Amino acid sequence: MKNLKMLGMAMTLVFSVNAMDKVVYGEDDRRDLYEVTNSLHLELARSTAAMIAGYKVKITANGSVELKDTKTLAQRGICSDERFSEQVTSANCSGFLVGEDLLVTAGHCIKTQSDCEANKWVFDFAYHSNNTNEVMELNESSVYGCKEIIERDLNRSDNNDYALIRLDRKVTDRDPLKFRTNGQVKEGADLVVIGHPTGLPTKVADGATVRSNPSSRVYFTANLDTFGGNSGSAVFDANSGVVEGILVRGETDYKYDWDKGCRVVYKCSDNGCRGEDVTKITNIKALSTL
Repeated sequence: MKNLKMLGMAMTLVFSVNAMDKVVYGEDDRRDLYEVTNSLHLELARSTAAMIAGYKVKITANGSVELKDTKTLAQRGICSDERFSEQVTSANCSGFLVGEDLLVTAGHCIKTQSDCEANKWVFDFAYHSNNTNEVMELNESSVYGCKEIIERDLNRSDNNDYALIRLDRKVTDRDPLKFRTNGQVKEGADLVVIGHPTGLPTKVADGATVRSNPSSRVYFTANLDTFGGNSGSAVFDANSGVVEGILVRGETDYKYDWDKGCRVVYKCSDNGCRGEDVTKITNIKALSTL
């Protein structure tokens, strides 16, 4: 899991809303959609969205979408030989559909009604080929506004962190995700996370497991490969596709390589470092009424 707070003092923190670090554990399991062969994971990805500042989203006269002020990872100070360095970084956070007009994200991503109104939620922000110069075919129908915050928590005492928002209209071309309604995921369970690490187009990262999940905590810890921008991502049971929680915190994203003069991904062993924190989806009381 990762966060852009490490991008350097000379740069404005584009992802400052996500000041919650994350990292890569063992092998880097992040994959673009065109690399994913698991049909379940591809279907789940359709119901995940990128939070992008509204001023960056331009709707053209023919209904297509142009993303303004985009920069690549390399342009943001990440070493050019790092994975995805030439891909654009437009997202600030991630989210996922849980009702026909309901979306879940992290509580630190949407703090106020002003935050709600200032951002767009964009589905299908993804590469479908290995051509990094590909112009994403985003349509106006994939872009949604945030109408209101239904329920939210960002609690320092217990580390609860989530937000349930209502979109500006119903989503009719993709299905809401299934989510856990009681109990909790078992330690050692296989996980997959889908979202927008460091603001990149959709990445699917499997190969993770639950490290610890005491019933006394509002979150569980896992060795997920996530970064700033993944905040708000759905964390699924990798086999059933049921949402277990919301990615919210983790290890440092990048470290500075003094020899290269740029930043590289921070890496840990599968069992090393602090792990990534995932708010339990069952914490959101309003979901029990759906």
